[in-house]
Amino acid sequence: MSVSTKEPTHSVDASLESLEERHRALVAELTGIGLVLRGSIAQRMNRCGNPTCRCKADPPQLHGPYHVWTRKVAAKTVSAVLSPEHAARCKEWSRNMRKLDRIVCEFQAIGLRAATLIRR
Repeated sequence: MSVSTKEPTHSVDASLESLEERHRALVAELTGIGLVLRGSIAQRMNRCGNPTCRCKADPPQLHGPYHVWTRKVAAKTVSAVLSPEHAARCKEWSRNMRKLDRIVCEFQAIGLRAATLIRR
């Protein structure tokens, strides 16, 4: 009795085609991504150093809001204050960065699955 190797090859080919189809869909998603920006945008309220300021009252009335962009540069945290308009743009770019990161992770997972399939 001979064992057919046609079925496993067909199954692998079908699985690879499915992975390639998902890859093409991810490439299409990439075309819609605009500018990207690494880091986070936060809104902060601060206290100042003036001991008689309203920010030291009970209850305190803090200064702000301030929009702050924080990121890592050469393993150090760097922050910059943004205007509200710039903060809105940067938040969108930061969302784009997270989307790009998700897509890249999915590309890597697809490649790993494909490599696992052809190794069998």
